[in-house]
Amino acid sequence: MKSEIIKIILSTIIPSMITGLCVYANSLKKKNKALENGMLSLLRAEIIRQHDKYTDRKCCPIYAKDALGKAYNAYHMLGGNGTITKIYNDTMALPEERKEN
Repeated sequence: MKSEIIKIILSTIIPSMITGLCVYANSLKKKNKALENGMLSLLRAEIIRQHDKYTDRKCCPIYAKDALGKAYNAYHMLGGNGTITKIYNDTMALPEERKEN
């Protein structure tokens, strides 16, 4: 009698626990994807902002290039596509100091 009760309890609890864990894992996966997409958007916006700023100034200091390189690498590690590469390369090609006329 006890073993039958235990079997009934286990046959209900184990599938319920597995289902609960699957639902929880799926919700974590969705949240992680949302955070990843948000970070991609922020990195993309920052790379574009830096490009516009330093293109207007016609130079990009070494410290800004360092920060831009880190943002660019993170962007690609998170799955960012190659459309931002030209913007990055254009910014990195700027001189580090403004040429005086």
